[in-house]
Parts: sequence; C-alpha cells; structure tokens
Amino acid sequence: MTDSDLRPGLSGLTQEALEAWLVARGDPAYRARQVMTGVWAGARSAADVHVLPAGLRGALDEAFRFDTIASTELVVSDGSRTEKAVHRLSDGAVIESVLMHYPAKAGQRERNTVCISSQAGCAVGCPFCATGELGFGRDLSTAEILDQVREAAGRLAARGRRLTNIVFMGMGEPLLNLDRVLEAVDGLNDPDRFGLGARHITVSTSGVVPGIRRLTALGPQFTLAISLHAGRDALRDVLVPLNRRWPVREVIAAAREHAAKTRRRISYEVTLIAGINDTDADADAIVELLRGDLAHVNLIPMNPVAHTPWTASPMPVIERFAERLRGAGIQTTVRRNRGQEIGAACGQLAADRAGAPSPAAVSRRRELLVRQSVAALRGDRAPDDGLLAVPSAALPGADR
Repeated sequence: MTDSDLRPGLSGLTQEALEAWLVARGDPAYRARQVMTGVWAGARSAADVHVLPAGLRGALDEAFRFDTIASTELVVSDGSRTEKAVHRLSDGAVIESVLMHYPAKAGQRERNTVCISSQAGCAVGCPFCATGELGFGRDLSTAEILDQVREAAGRLAARGRRLTNIVFMGMGEPLLNLDRVLEAVDGLNDPDRFGLGARHITVSTSGVVPGIRRLTALGPQFTLAISLHAGRDALRDVLVPLNRRWPVREVIAAAREHAAKTRRRISYEVTLIAGINDTDADADAIVELLRGDLAHVNLIPMNPVAHTPWTASPMPVIERFAERLRGAGIQTTVRRNRGQEIGAACGQLAADRAGAPSPAAVSRRRELLVRQSVAALRGDRAPDDGLLAVPSAALPGADR
C-alpha cells in the first residue's frame, strides 16, 4: 500500500469550482476554461498546458492532480478489439476498465465503448463475478471515475478514433456510489468537458431500489441497466445477494416507474449459467416479470470464474432462451463475450493481481454455492450461510 495523494483530481471539478479557486488566489476566471481544455485534451501535468503562466502552473500542480491514475497495465486481445486496463490508484487500490472496439458494418457506424468502474471492489458479492472475490475496498472519487474515460479516450485519439459509448458496468455497484457517479455523468455530458450525450451512457445496478427511485425523481436520460440474472427470488438470492434486501419484483417495479418517468427503455442483463438459470422455467419467470414493459434483455454467457463450480450455458441453450423471450414480445439480444483469454470480465485481472485465494477457500466457496444452488432450484429461500452476505453498512438507504 502506498501513501494516498489527497490532492483532488482536476477532471472531477466543475468549471465553476475551478473559477472560484482561481479568483480566490487572484487569477482571472477565464483561466479555468484553459485548464479544463488542457485536462480533457489529455494533459498529464500543468506543464502540458502551455498557455498558462508559470506561477499558475506551479500552483495547480501543488493543489490538484491532472491524473488520479498512478499507473496502467494494458492487456489486449481479440485482434486488438478488446483492451483491458488495470489501473493502480495513488493509495494502491486496483480498478479496471475495458475498451471494446466494434467495427462499422452494414447499417451501423463504428462504436468504441469503454466499461468503467465506480468502486474498488464490490459489496454486493455476486458469485459469478470475479470482483466479488475482492470484497469492498472503497468508493471512487469523481475524478477517479472520469480519468478512466480520459485514459481510454486518449488511446483512441492517438489512432484517430473517438469514444462513442460509456457503460458503468465495471467493478462496484454504481448506485452505492451514486453522488460520485452522477457527478461523473455530468462531467461526461458537459460540452466544456467530455461532451458525450446522455443517451450514449449506461449506468448499471444490481437492484439498489432507493437509488433507482432517486434516479427516477431526477429524470436522467442515460440508460438504466438492471443486473437481473434470475426472475425467481430463491435463485436470485444466490446469484445477486442484494435480492435479500430488495426482492426482484420490487426492483422491477422501481425500474418500471423509471421507464414511465423518463420514457427510456430499461436494459436487463442476464448472465446465463449452465443448468442454473438457463431453463424454460427461468425464461418464463422473466417473461412474467417483464411482459408489456419498456424493456430490452441482454443475454450473456457467464465468463469462467475460478471460485465457482459453474460454467457458461452452451450457445444453443442461450438461443433457445432468447427465442422464448422474443416469442413473448420481449426484445432480446445475445451478447458474445469479449477478451476471455485476457480475463476481460469484471474484476478478473484485479483479482489475479490481488493474489489467488487458497485452494481450501475456493473449495469451501464452491461447496457453498452448490448447496445454495440446489436449494434455490428447489425453490427454497434458505438462510444465508454468511459467505455471500452484503454488509448493511455498505448499503445506504437499506432501511427503506
């Protein structure tokens, strides 16, 4: 663990806040625009913003960080179409982002999407997600979120490309760090900072109902994605432990209200696991929940995770599942995994860098998941064994 750098990151500041700092020290407010232009053009220090006087450059470096990411390790796969970035922050925390390139094809423009993290680790502990191995570290600051985007955009700019889409689907539960996530979205929307339209941004949640309701009151135009994974409470208790706090029907009801208020379609993510949640009964449970809603379902084969006994559903099973949803009038897409050979799924490389759990710990976790899976497939909502519990302290608004 290194000493934490307490200077705030410039990318997380609004222009108004920076103007106030400048005026307080006797500098003209217009310098804020020059600083922000430099930050979002990729400046790594004040020395890179040549239009600033030397005295101000020194003061900026003393008071702020131009980049909150201390170092980045890059791993590339899929013929350079998938780039996994492992970012180390000033306090030693490790987070991840993934840049995915989708070439232009008939009727579709080229897309470049970055998947970013909102927390170091995660408190939710979904057992098919490698981030769950790490546990919860801390919330990311606004600048630490935005600097993942700046880093990815800089790589693309060097190739003459631009970032077209941003998804908050990396490490962490975005709605458990909602203030910072909303500030980051504001920075991404701001034409004086990154300038990306809200409809090119997706924020995902495993089902933090108070956070969904707060978003509904605000009425944002970015896409809300729900990590659904199962339509039956007994099974979703195992796959998404947060379901014990906010059961699936409560989550769907909150999402339905959000869609009605924003007139924006909700995206539902379903990771399919062989023999666990990929049966006709599971498809029918999702149909029962979503029929008639403004909704779209993404079906995703599970990425292999060392601490689980599970494997991905075969593609013919996934296609059958998709057809069952489509037959009920639910728009459905089957997504292909990217970067499996480089551990591109959420948290995989960070978990590797943190060190593998002991074989005994992996064995205990696998045994627990087998017991819980068997009980869930019978429809039993057994008491939690404790390994997959979500700490109450990590859940703001959990009493609601």
